[in-house]
Amino acid sequence: MFSRTASTLVPRLRLLAIPALLLLAACSEQSPPQMPESRVGVWTVHARKLAVSQTLAGRTVAWMTSDVRPQVGGIIQKRLFTEGQDVKAGQVLYQIDAASYQAAYDNAKGNLDSAQAAVLSAEPKAQRYANLVKLDAVSQQDLDDAVATLQQNKAAVVAAQASLKTAKINLDYTRITAPISGRISTSTYTPGALVTAGQTNALTTIQQLDPIYVDVTQSAAQMLALRKQLDNGQLKNVHGKVPVQIQLEDGSTYSRTGTLEFVGATVDTSTGNVTLRALVPNPDKLLLPGMYVQAVLPMALNDNAILVPQSAVTRNTRGEATIKLVGTDGKVIERVVQTGDAQKDQWVITGGLKAGERVILEGGSNVRAGQSVQVHEVPGGEGSASTTAASQPATAG
Repeated sequence: MFSRTASTLVPRLRLLAIPALLLLAACSEQSPPQMPESRVGVWTVHARKLAVSQTLAGRTVAWMTSDVRPQVGGIIQKRLFTEGQDVKAGQVLYQIDAASYQAAYDNAKGNLDSAQAAVLSAEPKAQRYANLVKLDAVSQQDLDDAVATLQQNKAAVVAAQASLKTAKINLDYTRITAPISGRISTSTYTPGALVTAGQTNALTTIQQLDPIYVDVTQSAAQMLALRKQLDNGQLKNVHGKVPVQIQLEDGSTYSRTGTLEFVGATVDTSTGNVTLRALVPNPDKLLLPGMYVQAVLPMALNDNAILVPQSAVTRNTRGEATIKLVGTDGKVIERVVQTGDAQKDQWVITGGLKAGERVILEGGSNVRAGQSVQVHEVPGGEGSASTTAASQPATAG
């Protein structure tokens, strides 16, 4: 009885299992569920005009500098200026004891007077002898001696005049005057000090501060890169006088604009830099020699510059700059680009990107290359400006 029941139950179970197996097979043939497309914010790249400038570190240098030294020796009797004040060219700064030089001058003047008196005596004698020789009243030798004496006396007058002039120059040198106008520094000598002609130490220094020079340096590599871009037409040169804006050490901008006056003709072999010199008005004497400043120099104009927000640029494992784009097929593209200088919150892109392409600014960290995405436009910040000034990093001064 039991064996018959079991034999009929097994076929029935098999018939019930067939629909379940067919249902599982149908489910296995269906594709897995699709994930929804990610949504990213993109910004369309536009080319724009870019004024290329360089910010270079440097120091101020006096327009003219003069070390004041004595040209005769003696004891300083007076100092006739106030330290740190402005002086005029020709103004008396020191008085050296002039007694010995006055005596030398008086002696030279006396010698000149004596020589001139001798000439006054010799001239009539020579004239008389010239008349007498015609009458054979005196010999020709007497006439020749009288003429020679006259010439010697005239020569003595010339020598006496030179000695007097020298004595006058030395006497004038006892009054030490300012060779240039400008601001005078501290005095290294006081009244009572002994000074000598040609001494190494200066008595004081005068510096002319208006205008004032600003000496900056630019690396030879930067200059070559800029020149190549100008030569191949990537940049347009800024014609005319190059203006220079000065930034002070406290971060403020100097109110007056200077001009670039000199570009060095050689490269410093120890630093690889080229010296540039700007001339800056300084009527208020705000800029003093030796101050650290930064000079902003406009160098050229790029008509088709590409700038992107710095947030869109990342670095791969090799240190290369990369950005993520959305292609025309709606898929993400990851691309290596070449970056130039930083302009505020943007990078200047020198290669790997062109106008019209769509850069991912929002949601880029959540997508990968090849993934289909939905896009919406977002503003590009500073990149929306039509004309921008790009500043290159400063070189060591």
